[in-house]
Amino acid sequence: MKALVSIIMGSTSDLPVMEKACKQLDEMQIPFEVLALSAHRTPQEVEQFAREAEGRGVRVIIAAAGMAAALPGVIAAQTTLPVIGVPIKGMLDGLDALLSIVQMPPGIPVATVGVNGAQNAALLAIQMLALSDSDIAARLKAQKEGLKQKIVKANADLSEVKYSYKTN
Repeated sequence: MKALVSIIMGSTSDLPVMEKACKQLDEMQIPFEVLALSAHRTPQEVEQFAREAEGRGVRVIIAAAGMAAALPGVIAAQTTLPVIGVPIKGMLDGLDALLSIVQMPPGIPVATVGVNGAQNAALLAIQMLALSDSDIAARLKAQKEGLKQKIVKANADLSEVKYSYKTN
């Protein structure tokens, strides 16, 4: 089994956030890998990873970083694969990381999710993969239907809650 998605984080301290992406990909049966690579501490390894990822079968890269948050951009500069940045909450409640990731120069795009938005990063990667894989697309549709059913049930449960002045 070859990884279709790479999850890269600047250090293992990001794992508690990125576990949500791992769980989402696992639940949707998407092969993935998880690596710790630092744009500042292991720049040669980051460059090698980015240049070799496509040849290894990777289709989407999720890169998490906090503070200066250079990792997603450094990876995007070295590959034509889509890169999804996950800003990690740190110093300025993650605003520093968010701004670092979204302010990429023209020609080096990085898709960006919200601060600590690892699950949405995984779902965005799955949506990208679903464009060319009908099995993944079917699993994604089923998962979205499940989300809808949770809200339908929540509304049914709320209708049973009684208050003197509640009108529904």
